[in-house]
Amino acid sequence: MSSTAQNASDNPLVDDRVRGFPPGHAPLALDAIGGQGWKPYAGKMALPLMSLDEPAFSGNVKAMMAYVRDHGIEIAPHAKTPMSTAIANTLLAAGAWGTTVADIRQASVFLRAGFRRLILANEIGGLAAARRFAAMVAGFPDAEFHIFVDSIDAANALRTAWAERDDLPALGLLVEFGAGRAGARDLKTGTAILDEILSAETSTVRLSGIAAYEGAAATADPVETVNRIKGLMALMADFLPRVRTRVSDARRLLVTAGGSVYFDMVVDGLGDAVASDPNCVLVLRSGAIFFHDHGVYKRGLASLDARRGFVVGGAVRSASDEFVPALRLWSEVLSRPESGLAIAGMGMRDVASDQDLPRPLALYRDGERAADLTGAEVLRLNDQHAFVKLPDGSDAKVGDVIEFGISHPCTCLDRHAILYGLDREQRVTKAYLTSFG
Repeated sequence: MSSTAQNASDNPLVDDRVRGFPPGHAPLALDAIGGQGWKPYAGKMALPLMSLDEPAFSGNVKAMMAYVRDHGIEIAPHAKTPMSTAIANTLLAAGAWGTTVADIRQASVFLRAGFRRLILANEIGGLAAARRFAAMVAGFPDAEFHIFVDSIDAANALRTAWAERDDLPALGLLVEFGAGRAGARDLKTGTAILDEILSAETSTVRLSGIAAYEGAAATADPVETVNRIKGLMALMADFLPRVRTRVSDARRLLVTAGGSVYFDMVVDGLGDAVASDPNCVLVLRSGAIFFHDHGVYKRGLASLDARRGFVVGGAVRSASDEFVPALRLWSEVLSRPESGLAIAGMGMRDVASDQDLPRPLALYRDGERAADLTGAEVLRLNDQHAFVKLPDGSDAKVGDVIEFGISHPCTCLDRHAILYGLDREQRVTKAYLTSFG
């Protein structure tokens, strides 16, 4: 199922300029950090820091890959969530078909790390952007690249940029449909884009399939959300056989959609259309699902379960049970200025707040777990402070460490240069370099 990434991971020296690294400790190579026996709450590591629960992450990978294999489809996990080539390689090794990126810079990160099968799941702009893209990929003639296109202008820009050079890999254009964000809104528009692409295909720029991101169709109304996503999937399912009538049966076509909340609706909506075309493959792009969270994705999987959508081996499973939140933010109590209130040393520069505030989970003291924080709540965040309402009777003290769950991994991980992998005993066993630019 997977393409091979010949990735020689960077192994830079890390020192105490990076979150988590113990102040005053001699610099260490990245791959040596996991052998130090550090724990986030034991007093040595600098706080705040972000950690990855390795057993939870491995379980999430196993659950999602089982779903993909069972449905006879593929997955190219979206790498924008962790922006870690090491984690992306783990997913390839687990059976991922390829890797998804969101922009030209992200594509550069993964191409330079040895990844060769990429989907750029976004529009990039006009001719200037197409030329920048071409300049970047020129050094990678063996790359297999597919990119979203939702306008004639975008298709022409890419074709022009590729015609100006003779040192570029082949580029597959994916006609994008959409609701709520980019993408053609109807068959007429999609057909016009298709006509333009097919009118002047070359050996290096040609149609490779159709695409969408259904998550952008979501609204505050769950019924409307379901109807909008079903409509988008029906549009793609209607368009696919029209594409096939225009190209050879021998041409492999990609159909790609599917984030981390509504992937079951993608499979239900597109499965039959793809199965009816013997030379077509459905590729999901779910990324955050491998990390899960205590907020937006927790609610999303509850909704998936209400739809009875997580089906493996013909049996409905509980996605809420199968997937476990794997990310934690660790922070010290800096102040107890009022009864029932703790000020923790982390804020908007350290944790996501666009899809809920972080959730206090447990309190640690003197290197040991001291109490659950059931009933605790983050009231608000400043740049570097969290205002934590404590449960009745809490004896939290200055210097205690709070373990927080997060909401929305995609806007949380980008604040951290290093993600620390923890084993079951919460010891650091790995350190993942991120590349958010």
